[in-house]
Amino acid sequence: MPRKNPLVIGHRGAPGYRPEHSRSSYELALAMGVDAVEPDVVATKDGVLIVRHENEISGTTDVAEHPEFADRRTTKRVDGATLTGWFTEDFTWDELATLRTRERLPEVRVSSASFDGGQAILRLREVLDLVREGSVEHGREIGVVLEVKHATYFASVGLDLAPLIAAELREAGWPDGALPLVIESFESTVLRQLRALGVPASYVYLIEAKGRPYDLAVAQGKRARTYRETVTPAGLDALVGEVDGISVDKKMLLAEGNTIVADAHARGLSVFTWTCRPENAFLAPRFRGDGGRGAFGDYEAEWDVIARQGVDGVFVDHPDLGVAFFRG
Repeated sequence: MPRKNPLVIGHRGAPGYRPEHSRSSYELALAMGVDAVEPDVVATKDGVLIVRHENEISGTTDVAEHPEFADRRTTKRVDGATLTGWFTEDFTWDELATLRTRERLPEVRVSSASFDGGQAILRLREVLDLVREGSVEHGREIGVVLEVKHATYFASVGLDLAPLIAAELREAGWPDGALPLVIESFESTVLRQLRALGVPASYVYLIEAKGRPYDLAVAQGKRARTYRETVTPAGLDALVGEVDGISVDKKMLLAEGNTIVADAHARGLSVFTWTCRPENAFLAPRFRGDGGRGAFGDYEAEWDVIARQGVDGVFVDHPDLGVAFFRG
């Protein structure tokens, strides 16, 4: 049965208030009462797992201001998209440790951008330790929802994420059942690999509003099932026994007449959704208000549409607002 109230998950910490994936972002999320936090995981050249939204880091760090790394700027194709910038797999951990975090959306989150330059990049291990310590400090169970990024791409450059993640979790003493662990990815292949490695977790398949999963597109081409086909009854049938749940773009739940949550629950699959944000820039048009992209619109009305469908988990950028609304 779905929970009466969904899990409130701090999406990259509390990025509505602090630069995403920074130490202060995670600490604030824990203090604001989240049930879990969500680190995105990518790898360095020497196989260290770090938390960044993407492996291209020019938008979330000050790497462009480091002349010693100017020659690392390059153009690559990642998951079928051409990107120019600086990529984690071209740096050692010691090199990346010299960088400082910055707000990814400074035009929308001006206050968060005031914290630019003050904090180092975190390793996955540091986030795991923060959550464990936070559970003790705040006197409640807090989990981790670990998102595996670009697994097929990383494997193509000789960095196989599944064994790195499995080893890191074991070394951190995390998958011992003491605290909740969810592992999610837009690629089902890496979820299957981690399960085969014996990592005890709930496995959640991330679903975009359009397109195809990159791992399946590489393996099957245009025969690969689209994300939209995945949330049809037939597509959900195929997930039973493969994953424990799905996590869908909120656009799919805001579509009139959708039955995704009910269909998934009927098959024993949980449903998370991403990302509940209050700013006009991220709200569906009918919920936007005055004041520009960074002003808050009628986010409660949008979130109510989502909550009424009975979702099991919501990703939020402003944990205090998420806890206040979804626990009400």
